[in-house]
Amino acid sequence: MASNTFVSRRGSARKERRGASRGRAELGRQRTLVSPAQLARPRGRAVYWTVFALVIIVFTAVFLGPLYWMVTGGLKTTQEVVQSPPTFFPGSVHTENYSQAWNVMDLSKLLFNTLYYAFGALAFQLVFDVAAAYSLSKLRPVFGKAILGMMLATLMIPATVLVVPQYLTVLDVPVFQRNLVNSPWAIWLPSVTNAFNIFLLKRFFDSIPRELLDAASIDGASPLRTLRSIILPISRPILGVVSIFAVVGVWKDFLWPMLTLPDPSKQTLNVGIYSLASGVPENVLIAALTIASIPTLLIFLLFQRNIMSGLTAGGLKG
Repeated sequence: MASNTFVSRRGSARKERRGASRGRAELGRQRTLVSPAQLARPRGRAVYWTVFALVIIVFTAVFLGPLYWMVTGGLKTTQEVVQSPPTFFPGSVHTENYSQAWNVMDLSKLLFNTLYYAFGALAFQLVFDVAAAYSLSKLRPVFGKAILGMMLATLMIPATVLVVPQYLTVLDVPVFQRNLVNSPWAIWLPSVTNAFNIFLLKRFFDSIPRELLDAASIDGASPLRTLRSIILPISRPILGVVSIFAVVGVWKDFLWPMLTLPDPSKQTLNVGIYSLASGVPENVLIAALTIASIPTLLIFLLFQRNIMSGLTAGGLKG
């Protein structure tokens, strides 16, 4: 009888220790920078919300301050733009600076050129990057992992290091013996080799269940038909992300278009504004920069939810 009592006591002690350790673990998982007890007090809530509001205000000022200065700078006079200290609000609003920038700097032509190069690069990336990612993910070629590793290794090479060999290649394309300067191919071809986009697409394709491809194969679908009818309709989120990256990448690029597009009639928006900057007043130049920034800002504001969903869509296996 005594032995049974001793065993029961030992069992209850073990259960108590397990419960205590489980409680400590749960408490550790719930531990935050501000404890719930402190947050429940009026002083703790006041300090918490004060710090939270200050952080929000500081980060908002850091990110939106340059945008505000650029937009309001295009509404000021030249003397007001260059004066020191600068004014926070325009003394008088001059909206004609934006129309003058549009006409004097021929922004409509530069905008059309940039859209032409951006959507051309997008078309090539969607064709070749999707094909490369699909073959690496589902077709599993020989040395596929080695090829993917070498592609990802190029991401560690600074872009400025590749400018000289790329420019020499564009001046005299091997085998074809063609000079691609002042040609849209000088923008389109280098943009196709985007290892980051291929990696994003491959990761998403890896999350697609293999059973879908096996079912399509049983029904007699070829790999190309499987890609067109099954993979691409499922991959709309990541295709949207790659499309946004492709357009914004060409839109914000400056050094490469400046080297390969010296003809003023074929320049992009950034290069055209830079080449004409010395002949216009500062307030008109700032207005032109504001106009050039609007499309990319709208893209991120409208599609930021799609970007985040597309980037995280391949994180879990379906």
